[in-house]
Amino acid sequence: MISVNNVSLQFGQRKLFTGVNIVFSPGNCYGLIGANGSGKSTFLKILSGEIDSSAGEVVISAGKRISVLKQDQFAFDQYQVLTTVIMGHKRLYEIMTEKDAIYAKTPFTDADGMHASRLEEEFSELEGWNAESDAAKLLSDLGIEESIHSAQMSQLEAGQKVRVLLAQALFGNPDILLLDEPTNHLDIESSMWLEEFLCNFANIAIVVSHDRHFLDKVCTHIADIDFAKIRLYAGNYTFWSEASQLAARQRSEVNKKIEEKRKDLKDFIMRFANNASKSRQATSRKKILEKLNVEDIQPSSRKYPYINFEPEREAGNDLLSIDNFSKKADGQILFERLSITIQKGDKVAFVGPNDIAKTMLFEILMNVSQPDSGIFKWGVSTKRAYYPKDNSSFFNSALNIPDWLRGYSPNPEEQYIRSFLGRMLFSGEEALKSVNILSGGEKARCMFTRMMVTQPNVVILDEPTNHLDLESITALNRGLAKFPGTILFSSHDHELIQTVANRIIEITPKGYIDRMGTTFDEYLENEQIKEQRHELYKQGRSSPQSGVRRWAKAKGIPL
Repeated sequence: MISVNNVSLQFGQRKLFTGVNIVFSPGNCYGLIGANGSGKSTFLKILSGEIDSSAGEVVISAGKRISVLKQDQFAFDQYQVLTTVIMGHKRLYEIMTEKDAIYAKTPFTDADGMHASRLEEEFSELEGWNAESDAAKLLSDLGIEESIHSAQMSQLEAGQKVRVLLAQALFGNPDILLLDEPTNHLDIESSMWLEEFLCNFANIAIVVSHDRHFLDKVCTHIADIDFAKIRLYAGNYTFWSEASQLAARQRSEVNKKIEEKRKDLKDFIMRFANNASKSRQATSRKKILEKLNVEDIQPSSRKYPYINFEPEREAGNDLLSIDNFSKKADGQILFERLSITIQKGDKVAFVGPNDIAKTMLFEILMNVSQPDSGIFKWGVSTKRAYYPKDNSSFFNSALNIPDWLRGYSPNPEEQYIRSFLGRMLFSGEEALKSVNILSGGEKARCMFTRMMVTQPNVVILDEPTNHLDLESITALNRGLAKFPGTILFSSHDHELIQTVANRIIEITPKGYIDRMGTTFDEYLENEQIKEQRHELYKQGRSSPQSGVRRWAKAKGIPL
């Protein structure tokens, strides 16, 4: 158990939170949410003891082990991958190191023997004999192939290092697990594995994430940082989000009787309690939710941007034809014999293990790159807007935001420009920033604003939720869901694909799968698609890209 008693944190005159009193209990997974800069990561550091609070204390039950997802990708470069994972259990690793040093001594004394015996006993109690096999299994489950388990961390790519550090945090069944953005650099399959791990985790887990689907799947509670306080809510992220909106509506309905408000709340609570996806979470949520009253839910101070793509004109039916596309990069097949026809109103999610393949496809369609073979043709009535994964080239300027946007807008009038910026939360002094000093999230909002002013009937988006906070992701999701035009997009955000796409195209090195009129969840569970996927990945099993084997393993495909 973790008891947070009257904890406050202040930097100079700025108060992040004051008088926080929370108890975190075993068997629950807590999602820590808040606006950017509200102190989520800082609060995790207070819980782990990495930094001290300005006031109050954190009390952790005696003998409980805390494990933290490390953020420094270079901290373990001098160690082997497998060793790095085992280092997640500090005491076990100390024993292993000390044992090796004792057994290497010459001469080996009786005192050394006694010490080694005590270490062996503690080593056995900690199940040290299973350490290497347990660490190897975690690595494999997270997509790190056995062939690189003995490699130095310095040899790994950034995405692989993140997975190793996640395996390190999960290793050894910690009593308290603190995870800051654990789904970063994870594909959908690895995220699904982590979801299952946390749903079955019997101890305390506290996670910070911008992945709504992930928070909904794993969280039994939400800890919301708002108004310089941290309030605890039973339920997942969607429950918190809708509860805060219900609270805001009820606060505004001053003439509504308290009995009517209580009925609305009861109906709302029971709907969520009865729809919980996991039995363990359903039980704990229902018991707590039924005890809530009107005063327990609070409106949020968070602001949502307004993302709305309004086409200038309607596109024709023949929107895009792709004929026999093939492309290699660095000797690796990205895709081959890709022939697709896109119709008006298609909302296509491109999925698959290789993000480079999807990025390259979009770049070819936007004439940024060229295919090795094949042709494509856009319909004459299409008007396209593109959101690239890397937007840095758009912001090499000292222009302020209104002047930058004016360069893309068909209407240069100040009121017109400001109206769009206001919708995207750029107002007052915020709107006068130079674009070359903007944060990643601010640049993303600028890119969406740029797309909106052009009034496209086709939008192409490559990983659009990167750098976005939960509010911006929700706003983008809403905007794309109601967009009447055509969408081509790639994303690791499960919820975005599930709620926006009406067509799924999976790209593999040896072909592709194209399914219309199916949700993403249905696509993943379809037995016919699983068989087709099996054949494609069986053909591509000798591919040098590690993602193929990992993708196949996540789908239960024996290669």
